[in-house]
Amino acid sequence: MEITFDKDADAVYIELREGEFASNKKIDKDTIIDLDKDGNALGIEIINASKRIAKNFFSDISFRNLVAE
Repeated sequence: MEITFDKDADAVYIELREGEFASNKKIDKDTIIDLDKDGNALGIEIINASKRIAKNFFSDISFRNLVAE
């Protein structure tokens, strides 16, 4: 998993898994899910992130049950 922030676009992208993009599904006007050909979620894009996510959001993230491959 990788989380990136594009300051110019004011967008956060949360990559859930690697794969070949096939389509996307708009959840609301500022949230889009990228899907592979089987409909599996590849990532989530959050547009207008600075208005929707608290500034300390990333410092408050904790991980549980991570499995290294």
